[in-house]
Amino acid sequence: MRHPSFPRRSMLGAAAALIAVLPLAQAFAAPFESGRITVTTEGSGPDVVLIPGLNSSPRAWATTVAALPGYRYHLVQLSGFAGQPVGGNKEGDVAAPVAEEIARYIREAGLKQPAVIGHSMGGTMGMMLAARHPDALSKLMVVDMHPYLGAFFAGPGAGPEKVAAVADAIAAGNLAASPEQRRQNANATIAGMVDTEAMRAGAIDDSMKSDAGVSTRAFRELLVTNLIPELSKISKPVTVLYVQPKTVPIPAEQFDYVYRNAYAPVKQLTLKRIPDSAHFIMWDQPQRFQGELKAFLAAP
Repeated sequence: MRHPSFPRRSMLGAAAALIAVLPLAQAFAAPFESGRITVTTEGSGPDVVLIPGLNSSPRAWATTVAALPGYRYHLVQLSGFAGQPVGGNKEGDVAAPVAEEIARYIREAGLKQPAVIGHSMGGTMGMMLAARHPDALSKLMVVDMHPYLGAFFAGPGAGPEKVAAVADAIAAGNLAASPEQRRQNANATIAGMVDTEAMRAGAIDDSMKSDAGVSTRAFRELLVTNLIPELSKISKPVTVLYVQPKTVPIPAEQFDYVYRNAYAPVKQLTLKRIPDSAHFIMWDQPQRFQGELKAFLAAP
């Protein structure tokens, strides 16, 4: 039986027409939907996922994105933070399920192992992503986050029960705070986290617009979550930028050891202390941070 033949010119024309409509089909593809996060994109180039911290918004990355063009940035916003509806974060843990949603976003958006950068709580979620979905990303940068925050609040060597008790007490205090107390706490906290006074107003605004319940549960989760046992599962390169808080007046060498010891299980680790900066390194030391990030993104 003979198959019908088509002129070569017709076949090429059909192929060209198909290629032409592919971008249009992609434009009409169903958008990513999640009750826990929203993601906006900016720029073009290799994919980079940016995850903000507790009570923060993508404004934390605005100056960085503007200073480093040439990438397609995927800006994650958590539901319940910075005025966003609580959505799927209305109960239970926040960081761990959000990390799963980021993994789903990377998969459904068709990203090919993007670089992931997370600040503070965003760093925790980045570590969760890298340990639990190692093929989802090419490399990870953690901006000022320890893999077991509870050790800082409950004291060195504190067991899980003590850490949980401290976390519960902090959570109870946060939930009992009046709106005025919340504002006072936010002002004091941000003053300690941001040395650059001009940048504090935005961070305070994001904090005050964050849902108290989501914020409290997320912070409690950060305190009791110990990711150190999972770090050996991370197969991709990890860069950690960190600062020594003014509230931790121990010798620099001792503080550096705390970070080196905690991150020791990571196979490919670059660990860098950033001097003269508070928690928001991207605001307090923008040129240094942008230089470190540029080198990180350019590395294979």
